[in-house]
Amino acid sequence: MITTAGGASVYYEQHGEGNRDVLLLHGWGCSTALWKPVTERLKHRARVTVLDFPGHGQSGRPPVPWGAPEFSRMVEELILALGLKGCDIIGHSHGGRVALYLASERPGLVGKLVLAGAAGLRAEPTEAQKKRGEAYRRLRGLSDLLDRARIFGSLPEKMREALRKKYGSRDYNALDEEMRKTFVKLVTLDLTDRLSRVEAPTLLIWGDQDAETPLWMGQKMEKLIPDAGLVILQGGTHYAYLEKTADFLRIVEHFLFGGNA
Repeated sequence: MITTAGGASVYYEQHGEGNRDVLLLHGWGCSTALWKPVTERLKHRARVTVLDFPGHGQSGRPPVPWGAPEFSRMVEELILALGLKGCDIIGHSHGGRVALYLASERPGLVGKLVLAGAAGLRAEPTEAQKKRGEAYRRLRGLSDLLDRARIFGSLPEKMREALRKKYGSRDYNALDEEMRKTFVKLVTLDLTDRLSRVEAPTLLIWGDQDAETPLWMGQKMEKLIPDAGLVILQGGTHYAYLEKTADFLRIVEHFLFGGNA
């Protein structure tokens, strides 16, 4: 189904029924498809709503570059439009970032939170990363200077493209120019100061081999979110919820519904 939220066209699906709602929010570069094992299991216990974030899957693009506040407001509009107030939210990576922002901003909309390898915290750059950043800024400044001279034709843009490929992350380089602006707004925001405002009971599930959102992020969230617990899936990467689906679902069902799964 297609609806409009936050000024963007949003694709969503609903499965199952009951007096409990669960909303699934996927990670960056993913879609509703990656939630299928979770949807199939939980639809027997609740009404499960899953969406494609704008810029992903079957949804349209954000009308302007979005950051976490805009993604959060889009989810808020969808929750209210679909009558999901008080829903439990399961978020992976970027979806976890959006869920955290929403829970800190509008606590009354959220029941329980399950965050799998959630994004939203920034690490202090290493010395090597600082030097790499300085090199990029210096070379980018040179390309801009050549551009302003207006005598070098397409050379400055070719230079910038080469710099993007060399210094940009894989996710960043996979995007077009407009979506790169959204990506930068997302990854430069640190949610640390918001964590103490999250009132929802929160289950953090992390793979100990997660290289995208390292385990220290989950450990920091556990300390700063008032009602939070961390479960570590040994051998799991950033996609531990898919690699260890049976364990993930058993833990989630117990947290959300209690008793035996």
